Amino acid sequence: MPEQVPFVDASFDTLAFQDFLDGDNREVRQHVLGVLTSPEFRYLKNPTLPEYRQQVFEWVRRIADEGLGGLAYPEEFGGADDGAKMIAVFETIAFHDLSLLVKFGVHFGLFGGSVALLGTRRHHEQYLADIASLKLPGCFAMTETGHGSNVKDLQTTAVYDAATREFVIHTPSDSARKDYIGNAAQHAQMAVVFAQLIVGGENHGVHALLVRLRDESGDTMPGIRIEDCGLKEGLNGVDNGRIWFDAVRVPRENLLNRFADVSDTGTYTSPITNPSRCFFTTIGTLVAGRISIASASVNAAKSGLTIAVRYTDQRRQFGAEGAPEQSVLDYLALQRRIIPALAATVAFDTAMKDLVRRFSERSEETAREIEALAAATKALASEHALHTLGMCRQSCGGAGYMAENRLGTLIADTDVFTTFEGANDVLLQLVARGMLTEYKEEFGDMNVWGTVRWVTRRAAATIADLNPVAPRRTDEDHLRDPEFHRDALQYREDRLLQSLARRLRQRIEDGQDSFDALNECQDHALAAARAWGERYVLECFQKAVAQVRDPALRACLDRLLILHGLDRIDADRAWFLEAGYLEGGKSRAIRDLVNRICREVRPEAVAIVAGFGIPDSLLAAPIATA
Repeated sequence: MPEQVPFVDASFDTLAFQDFLDGDNREVRQHVLGVLTSPEFRYLKNPTLPEYRQQVFEWVRRIADEGLGGLAYPEEFGGADDGAKMIAVFETIAFHDLSLLVKFGVHFGLFGGSVALLGTRRHHEQYLADIASLKLPGCFAMTETGHGSNVKDLQTTAVYDAATREFVIHTPSDSARKDYIGNAAQHAQMAVVFAQLIVGGENHGVHALLVRLRDESGDTMPGIRIEDCGLKEGLNGVDNGRIWFDAVRVPRENLLNRFADVSDTGTYTSPITNPSRCFFTTIGTLVAGRISIASASVNAAKSGLTIAVRYTDQRRQFGAEGAPEQSVLDYLALQRRIIPALAATVAFDTAMKDLVRRFSERSEETAREIEALAAATKALASEHALHTLGMCRQSCGGAGYMAENRLGTLIADTDVFTTFEGANDVLLQLVARGMLTEYKEEFGDMNVWGTVRWVTRRAAATIADLNPVAPRRTDEDHLRDPEFHRDALQYREDRLLQSLARRLRQRIEDGQDSFDALNECQDHALAAARAWGERYVLECFQKAVAQVRDPALRACLDRLLILHGLDRIDADRAWFLEAGYLEGGKSRAIRDLVNRICREVRPEAVAIVAGFGIPDSLLAAPIATA
């Protein structure tokens, strides 16, 4: 069992708060915390790079020994066939060293998940048990130096040789080398390699194949060249590397063939007739990675907030003439930094629990929406984490800058969350395209103009319902009403969608290429996608709070819910004023009410972070554990 979080005086039961946040799979989370708080998981002090990497690898092995690595894999291969449990393990590890998190995710999630989700029984029987036990360490070789997020145009080739029944994997240029590949520099023995599949001279697009990188002794295989990426700004416990392939031959059976296969004689077949759809289906099966990163981002924010709230609650500075110094957290300026971030973190937590449930229950009909939700929440949650951790560092002054208090490390380690598993702006563009097509077309297909009329009608209907009195209402009951908050975010989403569709349609009708048209409206598309994501997060928070029956806990959560809704409106009040949804007096009233609710929440702040349930040994910040 993990160590208990210290008792704090509160108006509500902090364990009930933790239960609210844990949701399903509480036992799994407690199991992971029990492992992470054992002595062997103590953080290293000033390790060398080799020491750090080896320690992280041993931590991963210890987690594998607990049977926690393969929970998403089929039961007959040592797993539990439960992706939700796997995500629960991943997000809980985010309370510890984030290098451990990433190395765990690369091996069990990206590498093992690809074999489980893109492979078929022959791959499962041969590899999954060894992946789950870490007997076969692996990596995920998708990104190339010259293409970044543009997976569809990767240059690595996999040419089928029917005479030998082998694929020939080749890196045609330095720009096609696989780059930033976690686990590649030191530990991976095998890689899932994404390459252009060429059969009989015809290119069938990007597919995934298994390629052996090293033998069991750790020696690099013939035709493989691997280079260490070296030191990074963070996550240096992960051995990122670059990989080149020089006509490396692998058996035909190494093609992960759930969605496409090649016969002995060289006949390509796929149940998905549209090549573009086949490509997006292939990478769409990896949506769990984006959900996991979003969930981990939320927990990293919880760590930073726990450190900052505990410290600023105890830290004293200034005060009235002749009076004792005052708690730093009593100052409104600091409250405006920290308290809305607390509310947003709880909101994101509820959204991730909702998305994990949807992901576990997904069907062919819901897959596209879940992919969009995963893209939006990954983008918004990772940005929220980085922004929140930065504010926490600043709020703790010089103490926050000390390495021993871990805020700088958390910032450095989460920074890359905004650009891996898909750069955030790219993901938000995918969301915007999905909004424009109502998910009726291929995810990412630019041919959206047939649905523009539907978009315009939907948005126009919402805008027509706007009550002309509403922009002027400033009574507190109205401003605190969650329905007002939801309607405001829905209005913003619909109006942005309507105006985006109108701008794009005009450009297309004037003869502009659809790619150029979207590029000219890119900032607008990103704003619409963010609005869609923020409305989803708020609705998840509202639904989750509505189910709470404990009166004391419900009162605390209601305050956080109202604060989050108002803060989202206040943060974009310039847009709401420009759109006529608010008038000046109402905008000022919202700002004043946000201040007041921050003061209402302040006495509960320490109890709220206690409800996050992070053991002191994982926080490991003297300013938060003294």
